[in-house]
This record gives sequence, C-alpha cells and structure tokens, in this order.
Amino acid sequence: MEPPDWIQPLLGRVRSARAEDFTRLVTPTSGGRPSAVLVLLGEDAEHGPDVLMLQRAATLRNHAGQPAFPGGAADPGDPGPAGTALREAREEVDLDPDSVTVLAELPRLWIPVSDFVVTPVLGWWHRPHPVRSRDPGEVAHVARLPVAELVDPGNRLRVRHPSGWIGPAFQVRGMLVWGFTAGVLDALLTMGGWARPWHADRVADLPAAPAPAAAADEVDELAGPLP
Repeated sequence: MEPPDWIQPLLGRVRSARAEDFTRLVTPTSGGRPSAVLVLLGEDAEHGPDVLMLQRAATLRNHAGQPAFPGGAADPGDPGPAGTALREAREEVDLDPDSVTVLAELPRLWIPVSDFVVTPVLGWWHRPHPVRSRDPGEVAHVARLPVAELVDPGNRLRVRHPSGWIGPAFQVRGMLVWGFTAGVLDALLTMGGWARPWHADRVADLPAAPAPAAAADEVDELAGPLP
C-alpha cells in the first residue's frame, strides 16, 4: 500500500542514508550478532502521525524499564532484517505482519558492548489494530507516541549516564526514551523534516527509576556524546 504524502520526504532521505547519519561508530564489515528493530510509523485521526514503542518490564536483567522499538536478534529462518523485525514485533506486541508495509531497511548500526549489529526497518502501518504485551514479564507497556509530541521542544532533552555519556532523549507520555532508540528517532525526525528547534542545553541525569541505570560498560547505545 502506498504510504501517505507526509512520509515521502523521509523516504527520500533514508534511501541514501549512511550509518554516519545515525552514529559515530563504524559498523564492522563482518562479525557481530545480527538483529533488527521495527520503526513503525502510523497515523491516528486524533493525534496524527505516530511511532509504535514498547517499554520493557522493570524486572528484566538487561534494559529493564527502557522504552524501545520492537525487535531483537535474528533467527536462522528469518528472511532478512525485515523478517526479524516483523517476527519480533509479533512475538512482543502481537503485531499482525500483514498490517505493515515495509518501506526501507536503514544502515546497519553496531552496538559494541553486546556486539549486536542492528538493522532498523522502517515500516508504514497501513492497517493499524490494537496491540498488547504478549508477555508482561518482558514488555510492560505498548504505546503509539505521536510525532507532534516527540518534536515538541518541551519534551526534548539530553540525558547524562553515570559513565559520562550524554545523548538525546524524549520525555513523552510517561516514557523517557533515550540511548539507541532516541538516537535513531532523533535522526529520523530530522530527515523527515519534522524536527523543531529545542534547547540542547537541557541536560538531566539519567534517573534510577523506573529502571536502574546500567553499569558504565553496559551502555550499548549509539556512541556519544551526540550533538
């Protein structure tokens, strides 16, 4: 299904995007653990364009309480990164893969500490439907975050990790989106022409709640500090 006009400027940019547009880290030409995440854009009659996001359960050992795109490690039977992203989204939030039009696979991004090589998959949710956590022990909450709220300057900030890492963040509807997810979102909002000027000097320490901050050697996010 043809995506709406408001997505077209973003498509024009991502098709020629490079990894350097998202991160300062150089992705290895070989090795790494293949994985993928689904950056799913939809549209709501009341709030306009939005992005599907989940929040990991606070009881998880890794990434507890962190908002993220649906996704995870590739399985041998997955038909490429898009297959991985759609399978994971179905397993995590009960997303119907047939409701999604895959638009583009973005550059592979390396997360050094976990050695994951992540391919963000951009999709258009042409037939939105109710989604839910299929396992509350893994996913605590699922939400559609409006683009208008993500780019609201009042919801933009940068967060400082105890290690000294500083990167972009969004505070929307009770979710503090930071790290890898926020870095990808920040780049895509700019590419789509939706970003608005905001006060990058607004820096807050990464809170310990609702999830404890990871140890310094567990910050498997985009290399920072980011501008």
